[in-house]
Amino acid sequence: MAMLNEERKEELITLTQRMIQIKSYSGEEKAVTEEMRRFCEKHSFTDVTTDRYGNCICRIKGSRPGKKLLFDGHMDTVPVPDPSKWSHDPFGAEIADGKMYGRGTSDMKGALSAMLAAAAYYAEDLKGDFPGEICVAGICHEECFEGVASREVSRLVKPDYVVIGEASQLNMKIGQRGRAEIVVETFGVPAHSASPEKGVNAVYKMCGVIEAIRRLTPPCHEVLGKGILELVDVKSSPYPGASVVPDYCRATYDRRLLTGETKESVLALIKALLDEMMEKDPQLKASVSYSSGRETCWTGETIEAERFFPGWLYDKEEEWVKDIYREMKAIGLDPSITNYDFCTNGSHYAGEAGIKTIGVGPSLETLAHTIDEYIELDQLMKVVESYYGVMRAILK
Repeated sequence: MAMLNEERKEELITLTQRMIQIKSYSGEEKAVTEEMRRFCEKHSFTDVTTDRYGNCICRIKGSRPGKKLLFDGHMDTVPVPDPSKWSHDPFGAEIADGKMYGRGTSDMKGALSAMLAAAAYYAEDLKGDFPGEICVAGICHEECFEGVASREVSRLVKPDYVVIGEASQLNMKIGQRGRAEIVVETFGVPAHSASPEKGVNAVYKMCGVIEAIRRLTPPCHEVLGKGILELVDVKSSPYPGASVVPDYCRATYDRRLLTGETKESVLALIKALLDEMMEKDPQLKASVSYSSGRETCWTGETIEAERFFPGWLYDKEEEWVKDIYREMKAIGLDPSITNYDFCTNGSHYAGEAGIKTIGVGPSLETLAHTIDEYIELDQLMKVVESYYGVMRAILK
């Protein structure tokens, strides 16, 4: 069991507060990496490196060969549009009634701080005498691209196991639905709205496409649930369209991905529908694709990707899952074994790279991105024990 004495508890609280007091929107995470580096230098981590995207990789090597265990926690947060709506300063890390308030407390600087602390205390308690390697990675741009920056970390670290620190209220998460952002476009012919018959209205064409897509039935998984296909945005061009028949319309769909689905298979259903509709209507010109994102990292590097982040799922009867569960029980925790409702960096590690991945984090999933986001200090302390248990289970 991790020895969380009062000195260590105070150190963890202070580290978490310092992390929360840093405003680190996506692309602005540099100061978080510096805070992580300060902690690691104090605790004799083997090395701390920053990759081209700005991910911060903190490593402790054991005295003997063994497995590589990676703890993954993202450094970026969603913005705070209106601080005046908060009861506590969103970047104050104020503590009241056993809770620390602030943007990123639950999502997920609390977990990232606990990962650093757990790794340091585990290595110190064993005086470095353990097999393998512990890595804690602070990931950038997760709020924009789940798993994209993590590709660089897994390429550099080559982990055997990964722990995602997204909020789970100390329960074990062994899967999640993935996420894709699908774009459907219709192309018309512009005309003056006084003579609309001379053009082809792309919005009218899109209305028919939307109704047809709504009748499609996405697949369902017995554990992960429905592969939802939900319309989230519609835009036409030109905009504003005074006196002009719009010649372009774009609809965006959120698609929740199940295990085994590929980029090709997910689009195939919609593409077949559009092909059938275009054959019946010579005026309809439509296409489907994935949206792409492009952002600038704090290092100056460009990060870009199609928005397709796979789902993943492990069996709770797998031996490594049971090993972790047994260690959790041994330290007095009583976790359930379930799945995340949202998408995480596990989309890369498990969904793309096939690396054994589990999620364990403090706090409630529903507190992410909310006004007056907080983390209970009791959860912050207990998740250190959880990570300690994971290390005991894997590094043996």
